[in-house]
Amino acid sequence: MCRPDTTMDEVRTFKAQLAVATTRLKSAGLDKPAREARHLMQHACRMSAADLIREELSEMGDEASKAFFDLVERRAAGEPFEHLTGEAHFYGLIFHCSADTLIPRADSEVVVDEALARLPLGRNAMVADLGTGTGCLLIALMQNQPGLTGVGVERSEAAAAVARQNLQRHDLAGRAKIETMSWEDWTGWDRADLIISNPPYIQSDTIGTLDPGVRGFEPHEALDGGHDGLEAYRSIISLAAARMVPGAWLVLEIGFDQGETVPALLAKAGFGTISCGQDHGQRDRVVCARR
Repeated sequence: MCRPDTTMDEVRTFKAQLAVATTRLKSAGLDKPAREARHLMQHACRMSAADLIREELSEMGDEASKAFFDLVERRAAGEPFEHLTGEAHFYGLIFHCSADTLIPRADSEVVVDEALARLPLGRNAMVADLGTGTGCLLIALMQNQPGLTGVGVERSEAAAAVARQNLQRHDLAGRAKIETMSWEDWTGWDRADLIISNPPYIQSDTIGTLDPGVRGFEPHEALDGGHDGLEAYRSIISLAAARMVPGAWLVLEIGFDQGETVPALLAKAGFGTISCGQDHGQRDRVVCARR
């Protein structure tokens, strides 16, 4: 926690510095500059919201001020808030994240909802998360279904390290593991009762049109779905059709414009009970199918 000096200087108070930062973030075009400035100050100074209210008229030390405004400038330049704090909120949980992983987003929570609806309570089951990244899908499932064991499959060594850190954070290392490999090389397809994935699904030629915070700071290999955005789906569906046990579920996050194409791929591969669900913005976001 930042320790204010005993000498008072109104221009250097936490409150005054917060106002300067808010103006800076507003000028950068951020939607909620005051809230982001306050949260960045709390992070930089290791203060709670109550601490900041209590200390707002105290003077902010030089070291704390520098750390805070370094974060403010990085945020103004477009770096994601979650990368600055190293944390993201998802499904009521907190996850460590980094530039090596996609940032967990609220739109993906419906993917967890749909998967949980296909895992009856009180039954032991094994789940797998392909391209697990932070591990947020796998961990959210396991935290809400005590009978699950799981595996996250991640080809990136750096991303796999983040996922392992999150398993430890949520006390799940005894029930789940992270395997560093591609899903093509993974051999557990026939042991999974449910496979979940948020694969790359952005068309290659539209990566440059994404929000600057996404295209400039998140890993392109986790975004780029090839020329039509469907390369990862073709791979997963083909492998799942050949290797999953009958009755197992496949739950896939999709792009808002893939609510017809991905179900068609599943139907062609012989999957049944295919459904498409929407996120909170009523956009197609998840497709479920049974082997």
